[in-house]
Amino acid sequence: MRQTADLDWSNLPFSYVKTDFNIRYFYRDGKWSQGELFSDDNVSLSIAAPSLHYGQQAFEGLKVFETVDKKIVCFRPGENSSRMNHTNSRILMPQIPEKMFLEAIDKVVKANLKFVPPYGTGASLYIRPLIIGAGPKVGLGPAEEYIFIVFVTPVGPYYKGGFKPVDALVLESYDRAAPQGVGDCKVGGNYAAGLPGSNFGKEKGFPVVLYLDPREKKYIDEFATSNFIAIKDNTYITPVSESILPSITNKTLAEIAADSGMKVEKRPVEISEIKNFQEIGAVGTAAVLTPVRNIVYRDQEYNFAPDGKPGPVLTSLYEKYTGIQLGNIEDKFGWLHEIK
Repeated sequence: MRQTADLDWSNLPFSYVKTDFNIRYFYRDGKWSQGELFSDDNVSLSIAAPSLHYGQQAFEGLKVFETVDKKIVCFRPGENSSRMNHTNSRILMPQIPEKMFLEAIDKVVKANLKFVPPYGTGASLYIRPLIIGAGPKVGLGPAEEYIFIVFVTPVGPYYKGGFKPVDALVLESYDRAAPQGVGDCKVGGNYAAGLPGSNFGKEKGFPVVLYLDPREKKYIDEFATSNFIAIKDNTYITPVSESILPSITNKTLAEIAADSGMKVEKRPVEISEIKNFQEIGAVGTAAVLTPVRNIVYRDQEYNFAPDGKPGPVLTSLYEKYTGIQLGNIEDKFGWLHEIK
């Protein structure tokens, strides 16, 4: 039997819990070092590090599970590696070889095996890869040194209610990202820019806010921390925009939908179309799929869960997605990376 930490697994919040180790790689003189495990969860940085002054940093998020047959698996880590390298290219940081990315995950998970929540608890081990410009540099420009860190923390559901519908507010007075900016990259600045909009929504009683395109305010971009999906007449619809972070969860759900016989449309989606949709969801790594009950747009309320329950299509997609993650459904796509 695998030894586990003394935690209330079924009641974990989605927050940071210190684990035994994190792993770090250092980039100096044009090459990466070998990974080193650290028990300290603090980072020592020069006060002139470009990550502190110019935002030269990026991160990812993915999860590890114990399956029904007691395997420890990570879900689609190669996709996170690819997305991180896209971000790194955009803000002039070094590429992280996929082999190194996967090695880091394997090593840090094995070093913290007791923090992988047991199967059936509803919890997971959240993995946060992070790269930061670390060397001292006061002038604007890319750093000469970098640190790639992967830490882990056991987490419960992102929303306390789990898979239950929430209400959303369409924002027109805030933008998440600029046209032709870094909206399609996972950089911290996007999330900082989204804080005022999210707080505005919460003050009005909406746990989720929906952004429109920053150029015309005509097309749907994404929710604050999640991609937008809609269901209409057995069709899976999700927006295409230069300002949207390409969600691995969205990509996966679309593939499941297509495999289930649904039509998949990836296209610009006008906000005026919401009145025609049957189901709407917010999708991302942390929450997986959050059904949306009501969307308020210009004082008009649109309802997508008349009985207060998730719709049948979103429910089916959610169950198939999580079923594969936990080993309850065959992984015929090869999405599970086993950590041995």
